Amino acid sequence: MSAIRSIQAPAAVVMIRPHRFTPNPETAVDNAFQSAAEQGQAEALACAGHREVTAAAECLEAQGVRVHLFEDEGERDTPDSVFPNNWFSTHPGGHVAIYSMYSPSRRRERRSDVIEMLKAEYRVQDVIDYSGLEQDNLFLEGTGAMVFDHLARVAYAARSNRANPVALERFSTHFNFEPMVFDTADAAGQPIYHTNVLMCVATEFALIGLDTITDARRAAEVRARLEESGREVIDLSHAQIGEFAGNAIELTGRDGRLLALSQRACDSLTPAQKSRIERSARLSPLAVPTIEMAGGSVRCMIAGIHLSPRR
Repeated sequence: MSAIRSIQAPAAVVMIRPHRFTPNPETAVDNAFQSAAEQGQAEALACAGHREVTAAAECLEAQGVRVHLFEDEGERDTPDSVFPNNWFSTHPGGHVAIYSMYSPSRRRERRSDVIEMLKAEYRVQDVIDYSGLEQDNLFLEGTGAMVFDHLARVAYAARSNRANPVALERFSTHFNFEPMVFDTADAAGQPIYHTNVLMCVATEFALIGLDTITDARRAAEVRARLEESGREVIDLSHAQIGEFAGNAIELTGRDGRLLALSQRACDSLTPAQKSRIERSARLSPLAVPTIEMAGGSVRCMIAGIHLSPRR
């Protein structure tokens, strides 16, 4: 494992601890990874979600990742607030983006206190706000809709309701990324709602469900692009994608790089896949089964901070 700092693997993150967590029925229409909550479960789910985020944050901090943990008391009716990576992202050089959200309930997740903390604790040069695109039905849900290769400046994006090509082009121009767009289908033939459930780009490897890309030629181009950037491509099966194995994020801790993913995702990996990952990053499984009912996993819960600290 390498202890060299990588711009791909942030050493600080933002997480949101929900007090009234529940799977969001509004987002279930195009999110096949979601599970419906049973009647009468609300209080138990909220408590379990709160515990899982608390434990995940503590586990990351124990490994030397700086976690900025914000509370969501639930006054604004934001069932998906535990997934902050969709409404903002940060970028080396002091750049911050705020995004347009597909579901009206998710637009309430944007919070000025998170952005103000970033300005106070890190060097922020500019904040570009794309939320006004919602008025034109142009949606781009942050690092859910896009998976960034910060080293090669590529933004991978699965075409969906949540990744509008016009918004993607505008973002890519502002932030100097090359967009690489593809169509996807899950095992049931449905488009995959967010790119970050089917792929994760780390410093020396990439996890990706190449079989989810419907055009074989395009899948080969995506593989080639990742390999050109020096990544070892670790192909994931449809079943592993369904277990959230693609929904991981590489971070930097005090002892080098680690791959944060759910326990469920980690359990789905083969010994050979784990061995390949651990040549570059330590596996850090987090138990978040309740949060995963909402259709996202560990990557969705973590907004990486790619900014320089002020102190």
